[in-house]
Amino acid sequence: MADTCGQVLLGSGLTVLSHPLMYIKVLIQVGHEPLPPSLGRNLFGRQVYQLPGLFAYAKHIIKIDGKAGLFKGLGPRLCAGTIGTVVHSKVVQKCQEQGTPQVLGGQQKALEGSLQHVVNETTKEMIARSCATIVTHPFHVITLRCMVQFIGRETKYSGVFDSIVTVYREEGILGFFAGLIPRLLGDVLSLWICNLLAHLINTYAIDDSMSHTGEIKNCSQAVTGFFASMLTYPFVLVSNLMAVNNCGLAGGLPPYASVYSTWVDCWRHLSREGNMSRGNSLFFRKLPAGKMYAIEQKRFF
Repeated sequence: MADTCGQVLLGSGLTVLSHPLMYIKVLIQVGHEPLPPSLGRNLFGRQVYQLPGLFAYAKHIIKIDGKAGLFKGLGPRLCAGTIGTVVHSKVVQKCQEQGTPQVLGGQQKALEGSLQHVVNETTKEMIARSCATIVTHPFHVITLRCMVQFIGRETKYSGVFDSIVTVYREEGILGFFAGLIPRLLGDVLSLWICNLLAHLINTYAIDDSMSHTGEIKNCSQAVTGFFASMLTYPFVLVSNLMAVNNCGLAGGLPPYASVYSTWVDCWRHLSREGNMSRGNSLFFRKLPAGKMYAIEQKRFF
């Protein structure tokens, strides 16, 4: 219990610190570009037209809503983080007490560090993460909608409980789980790619006789995690867009977004437009090729 409380407190602190970054990222993901491109320099020193980065976007939000405006949607996000941590901890504990069916090797106990052990542990983690994601997804949807209100200056989603009533009244139970499937798929794929790739590197590329082996293995885990998140980013983008799509907010309706019937339609549309990585970078944002900037609509078309 003490460990769970510690994780909740630490997670809440990190959530508060990272919230402005997520807020700006979500606005970019839905296509809101309030500031026109400006002439700047890329990593190689060449002059190119660039889109405003994290700090310029943050200054724009502060100018309109003040510093507190950077924390829209923080309440439901803290609820999601707290509940998710508790659910994840409980599910992991249950798996350890009752035992999870061995995916490889039958009932034989797997050696630590073996492929069988990695697969079994990843399966347990997948179950725990999936349960936490499903339980907290309604709060995730409310968080995103609170953020996207910035575009149309709406106040439809003002508090956690009021937002729950609004979603249920307008969309029913299914409204709380908009965008859940691509989010789950992305989480599961990212977890398996990360753990299996880290296992391959630790087994075949790192010699146990090397000094600082533990630190090197931890570093490889971090690198593979970053690589996996990059590969599965389109699932995150599609999930977030579906969570706000056609919900009555300007950011989820044309001209910012088409009305999608399924997440697959959203994926196909983004792929066709070349926008699968939109919002992936908050620095050195290059101008989309073949796109025109609409000043009145504050977006590209």
